Amino acid sequence: MAVKFEKALPPMAPRESAYGVPTSCVKDRAANLPGMAFVKMTDLFPDSPPVFWPPENPKEMDRATREALKNVNMAMIKPGDSVNLLASHHGWTILGGGPYTQMLKTIKDVIQERTGCTDIRLRAGVGLRFRETEEYIKRFGLDEYFGKGKARGIAPIDEGIAIETEIGTMYGLKRAYDATWIVHTHNSDVREIHFHRHVDRAVKPFSMSYARIESRSTYHHNLGPRGANFAARAIFNSKFVQDKWTFACFFKPTPAGIVGVTANNDLYELNREVTRMNMGTYGKIMTLLGRIETAIAVLDFACPVPYVFSGGVIYGNFTSANIDLLDLEQPLPSYTWYTESYYGANEKPLIPGIPPINPAIKVCVVNYAWVGYPSVFWAKHTPTIIVGEDHARLFREDSQNIEFPDYAKEVVPDLKTAMEHAYALAKTDKVILFDGAAGGINCSQSLAEELMAKAPAVSKEVDEVLMPKWLKQRGLA
Repeated sequence: MAVKFEKALPPMAPRESAYGVPTSCVKDRAANLPGMAFVKMTDLFPDSPPVFWPPENPKEMDRATREALKNVNMAMIKPGDSVNLLASHHGWTILGGGPYTQMLKTIKDVIQERTGCTDIRLRAGVGLRFRETEEYIKRFGLDEYFGKGKARGIAPIDEGIAIETEIGTMYGLKRAYDATWIVHTHNSDVREIHFHRHVDRAVKPFSMSYARIESRSTYHHNLGPRGANFAARAIFNSKFVQDKWTFACFFKPTPAGIVGVTANNDLYELNREVTRMNMGTYGKIMTLLGRIETAIAVLDFACPVPYVFSGGVIYGNFTSANIDLLDLEQPLPSYTWYTESYYGANEKPLIPGIPPINPAIKVCVVNYAWVGYPSVFWAKHTPTIIVGEDHARLFREDSQNIEFPDYAKEVVPDLKTAMEHAYALAKTDKVILFDGAAGGINCSQSLAEELMAKAPAVSKEVDEVLMPKWLKQRGLA
């Protein structure tokens, strides 16, 4: 007899942004489709750590942040000094942005309370959507909270500053380092694990969110997804950065929700802490997603194509789930847009053995997604259906995605039509929604049953086989 699941949860609400269609154009949400269900992460993996968000709980986030900050030394910060809280845009895409916002506010308050320093600024970095953090700062009132002119977005095309490192001159963003001290504020989710492979995950923003485009691009291109970790470590270890360094404070998401906050003057110790946690939480859901045999993926979240969320992980991870992204013995690059460099003009691999995009994904339906990230690669390699001419126009007018609608299979007027065509094309009724539903996965009843059936074996395999291997590869017990 079929298992009875909860009705699909409401997805994360659409956001007004320069990078998305007007929210009035988002007519239907995939969670309202017939046959959709919600499978809780705690049902899939009963050993998931307890969470305090969801539901929204800013008071507990404040308490957890204050508790974590008790462990750090702030004695270097004097009343007349200035402090930059360095932030990254990705933090605001997790559970609506509330957890990150509250942590940032509390860090500012605690620094002021403990040190007497009042010149505390927010410097929030971005990737290729140069105005995105400005939108978040305004949306969450951080320009008012930090004071006039003290909360700013910083983009990789802003004025740079040379940083001498052990591997040569790299370039940070001048505004990120224009204070006496810096505080590294981030989160521990695995996000672009196809880049960092969970090696120095906590150090990554120093070559991404706080770096000029020349050094930032090194992470993506020149050194590739494995060697790229050297760039972040070199910048962070430089005398320039270390002379300004104070501590790091991260909130800790898991696929089930926020479990806590951690802070440390030793960034590498913090990195080891979150690595262990993520192997046992994200490691399980990512392994489980890799066991899905066939599915239609529906993108329905306020982020670019690869960054839409389901079960706490992004679509870019699902498109790579046919290989183990945590296994450092994997000899070949995992899948994301940069793998275009491994393909010739005929869209065939340049060398044997390049892994295909996850073959379980039979169709991708774009119901709601942003631009501002090169995503044509996915439209080339997965049959793609775009919902609404508004979305098609958005992609056509984005310099990084002009050809996306050309490679898409079709543009249809509404979600109902898109799904009818997707079911016929994919020959499956299994659907996974990348809509940011908190604490689990919105999906079809049939896929929910498959996930529940496979989860116990996956959990056992991760605990007994995979996690020990992943940790050993990183020198962790």
